[in-house]
Amino acid sequence: MTIRKIAVTTTSFAKYAEEPLQLLKAGGFEPVLNPYGRKLTGREVVDICRDAVGIIAGTEDLGADVLERLFSSSGLRVISRVGTGLDNVDLKTAERLGIKVFNTPQWPVLAVSELTVGLVLALLRKIARMDCALKAGKWDKLMGNLLFGRKAGIVGFGRIGKRVAKMLSALGAVVAFSDPLDPLDRVDSADSEDFSRMQLNELLSWADIITIHVSASKENPLFIGDDEFRLMKKGACIVNVARGGLLDEGALYAALKEGKLSGAALDVFQEEPYRGNLVELQNVILTPHIGSYALEARTGMEMDAVKNLIEGLVDCEKQTDGISR
Repeated sequence: MTIRKIAVTTTSFAKYAEEPLQLLKAGGFEPVLNPYGRKLTGREVVDICRDAVGIIAGTEDLGADVLERLFSSSGLRVISRVGTGLDNVDLKTAERLGIKVFNTPQWPVLAVSELTVGLVLALLRKIARMDCALKAGKWDKLMGNLLFGRKAGIVGFGRIGKRVAKMLSALGAVVAFSDPLDPLDRVDSADSEDFSRMQLNELLSWADIITIHVSASKENPLFIGDDEFRLMKKGACIVNVARGGLLDEGALYAALKEGKLSGAALDVFQEEPYRGNLVELQNVILTPHIGSYALEARTGMEMDAVKNLIEGLVDCEKQTDGISR
């Protein structure tokens, strides 16, 4: 059997369960893992993926130049993303080159949704601030707020946005949503009938809590900066578990520092690992891009990514065999 190289660029593949790696090896593949334990640069992607027929990908940049170089040097055939978003992949270039692209959209839904709700509750009850204070020897009781009766605005009403809306509603929040990347109002009415739909600016000025669940792209931009923060209520809070580039981190820092917003929770950042000045603020919760880091979800995503990759390569071989005949 010919051993074929598979590059695994995501940061923690098979770290918590060996089954995905075993499945790759059983299929006759030689997996080469990300040696850095962080998001790769474009140059590192090209280096690690050289001679690979497939990539099990994370959030690293797989733009046109990277894909062109990998296709020409190694005949890259399949990209299988561990996760939902594909905004880091130049899909048009992949299609032109005949590179198949897959993702694993189902598994992250519950993990990211539960993290979102956890962050909302932690912000409202100031859990992280009191935890830090108590560990520093201060018995300091801070007054928080109930989620019950609060207005929660969901930005992005895909799988995760819908799940978060239902979870927050079940806990007594009043929920509305905006889907700025779907201006044609194609959101399934059966999923949205219990929630009001608003334009983004209207939602920002209405909500006590904003949670973001969109995958913006060059074709569908979304950006929340100074103007959007000014629209938000004084004392509102914001949670971003979607993409780091969606928020102006400098403008967010200013809004939090001056008391316009009462708090923020970020799991994603424009540059990762994050080293910015938001770490200075007590009213911010920062997590290191752990949206899918629930054991059950992570293992399921990795297994599906391997299966997608193998199936994609089998399809490519069938097509090649059909052409040669």
